[in-house]
Amino acid sequence: MTVTADTAPAAAAPAPPRSAFGAAFDRGFEILCFSAATFLLTALGGIVVSLVIGGWPAFQTFGLNFFVSAEWDPVQEIYGAAGAVTGTLVSATLALVLALPLSLGIAIFLVELCPPILRRPIGTAVELLAGIPSIVYGMWGLFVFAPWFAKHVQMPIMMSARPGTLWETITTGVPNGAGILSASIILAIMILPFIAATMRELLLTIPAQVRESAYGLGSTTFEVVRKVSLPYIRTGAIGAVMLGLGRALGETMAVTFIIGNAHGFPTSIFASGSTIASTIANEFAEATEELHAASLIALGLVLFVITFAVLALARLLIGRQQHT
Repeated sequence: MTVTADTAPAAAAPAPPRSAFGAAFDRGFEILCFSAATFLLTALGGIVVSLVIGGWPAFQTFGLNFFVSAEWDPVQEIYGAAGAVTGTLVSATLALVLALPLSLGIAIFLVELCPPILRRPIGTAVELLAGIPSIVYGMWGLFVFAPWFAKHVQMPIMMSARPGTLWETITTGVPNGAGILSASIILAIMILPFIAATMRELLLTIPAQVRESAYGLGSTTFEVVRKVSLPYIRTGAIGAVMLGLGRALGETMAVTFIIGNAHGFPTSIFASGSTIASTIANEFAEATEELHAASLIALGLVLFVITFAVLALARLLIGRQQHT
């Protein structure tokens, strides 16, 4: 067939040149976005520098003992961060262990098993739980949960422990309902909505064809969840878990109400303890001595480093899974 001028494809029309105003606006938009990103990094660097400068007197005075000692005595001006760091890590880890299975179960129920008429109300209720202020959780934990926990859980367990056994060692404490385990349970309730809501949204991103194909091959709901859904969202699930862990590490008021605020290493799951955030909240207003204030600021730097390390580890795990 002979190609004529009428049948030949029309040449692509050249793109219209950008106006001077459009070019200037585009350049200004680039500068604005770059400035926003630079401001964020500058603010982050400023926080780190201010924490290092403010906490330097404590590091200079105590050296490595500040990180390995649990003694905290404002009267003699002896400060050690090990007790607060241990309480922070233990309470956050226990909270994550308690909250993760429940959050995953809620998300799977809402996506796979929940009747359609109940799916939206239950999902909305879970998301609303995340908006409750932490001080409300703390007051509820102190005035409602702690007395019930002491009477129905702590006392029976302590009375059933045989003297001299390991079980007695890990369950000793004052039966007042306040302690490491109580704080961990309150933290678990607080972070549960965050993880559950994020897991639910991740499960909803799975294409319907993927799930229906598994069901078409005869898989049960459990097999679909275990072999299809969870592997599909594992990268995002790590981010959801770290989101909850980050809140648990930095939570202040709720933990301050219920953990007991006792310095030193926690000796059992029912023993009173402290976290970095609760120590700062309790003592910063009364830190009139320079070394006392510097030690609290140094605790803030330690908490910043712990949180940064957790997020960096999460990013590393996500990066590895994306390349596998």
